[in-house]
Amino acid sequence: MSAATPSSTRLAVQLWRQTWPMAIGVLALLGFQLVDSAFIARLGTAPLAAQSYTFPLTFLIIGIQVGLGIAIAALISRALGAGEARRARRLGSLVLGVGGIVIGLLAGVLWLTQTLIFTRLGASAESLALIRGYWGPQLLAAWLGALLYFGYSLCRAHGDTRLPGKLMVFTSLVNLLLDPLLIFGVGPWPGLGLPGAAWATVIAFASGGLILWPRLRRADWLGRSDLLLEARRSALPFAGIAGPAMISQLMPPLAAMLAIAIVSRLGETAVAAWGLASRLETLSLMLVLALTMSLPPWLGRCYGAGDWPQIRRLMTLAAKAVVAWQLLLGLVMAAAAPWVAQALAGNPDIRDDLALLIRFLLPSYALLGVCMIVVSAGNALGWPLRAMLMSAARLFVCYLPCLWLGMLAGGLPGLAVGAAVGNLLAGGLAWQLYRARMQSVEEGAERRHDRAGRGT
Repeated sequence: MSAATPSSTRLAVQLWRQTWPMAIGVLALLGFQLVDSAFIARLGTAPLAAQSYTFPLTFLIIGIQVGLGIAIAALISRALGAGEARRARRLGSLVLGVGGIVIGLLAGVLWLTQTLIFTRLGASAESLALIRGYWGPQLLAAWLGALLYFGYSLCRAHGDTRLPGKLMVFTSLVNLLLDPLLIFGVGPWPGLGLPGAAWATVIAFASGGLILWPRLRRADWLGRSDLLLEARRSALPFAGIAGPAMISQLMPPLAAMLAIAIVSRLGETAVAAWGLASRLETLSLMLVLALTMSLPPWLGRCYGAGDWPQIRRLMTLAAKAVVAWQLLLGLVMAAAAPWVAQALAGNPDIRDDLALLIRFLLPSYALLGVCMIVVSAGNALGWPLRAMLMSAARLFVCYLPCLWLGMLAGGLPGLAVGAAVGNLLAGGLAWQLYRARMQSVEEGAERRHDRAGRGT
């Protein structure tokens, strides 16, 4: 026991060192999204509801960029682990270029189909008019944010988590300073209203890119020669990782679209409150999101070395940290729900609805976080299909049915309870599936070891 304790302590310290820069960066990045919504709430219920309708499509873009980012980090880290530095540079250039093209095409499609999509989500004519002026700059911001994220993935693959964390903080501060100026105006210059929030994000992400891209070139992480040859060589491995990862990441925005359609049945005030709660959800999950960035490269190295006991220790440590942090944060936020809602929302009706959602949803993120860690680990451990299936089960077996049944049974209170129950079921199911898979893998490794021993 005495020998195991220092080892566990060292492991926790190493995991913390890898995770804390990303946690601060995620806190800053998601914090400015919540700040956007808090400023927009001061414009009234209609602008906040209009912004809330755009969240699922914004999450759709983020889902694709995260799936591509997972593949970027996996392929480049494996190449570096194999001592193939030149190949790692070629991969860096390829995936950045391809990723930018894919996200750009997606943004174009979402711009052209905006009326159809937002009408199907339940947006009124008033909301559509507000969305139209906001959606163009918001899509531009999403594209610039995706390019930044791909650069961050390249940094993480090379073991640098501090630069992405610092840039996330920097872009968040720029956005925070510009939001009130562009939304409300200053002096004789009138504000832009809802579109001002999107333009502030555009400027913030562009500023971050001006810092990041020269750094990547100076670090010699990008290649220029033999790119077509590398593209043919790496297309299938990249698709094998990115495909299931993107499908896994696309399911949450699809579920978010269905969720907003369910919530829209309760009225515009409920939609506005749900939008704020969604922003608060991503912010409260900052530690989980940071772990999904810092943990997979470490797990991937252990996977390459066949060190399954270390993988189990890392996963257990991460799960305990997630449950402890999210449960503590959730209980504190639930107790402070009226004051948090008052700080975020201007309309009294929105404040009451938001406080109700906070009380039920925030504590349930303890097990939602466990599910997210398991899905992220599955991609790093060579289980992309299982990770995709777990993500599907979380959303379409646990979360959405409970959300729908809760809304039918009790309106907004029932919906809040249903969402919380769905999160709890998802976390428990994911952990049980992970344990069963680990047991199967370790038993297979023991059998192979025994056969090898008898052969000698």
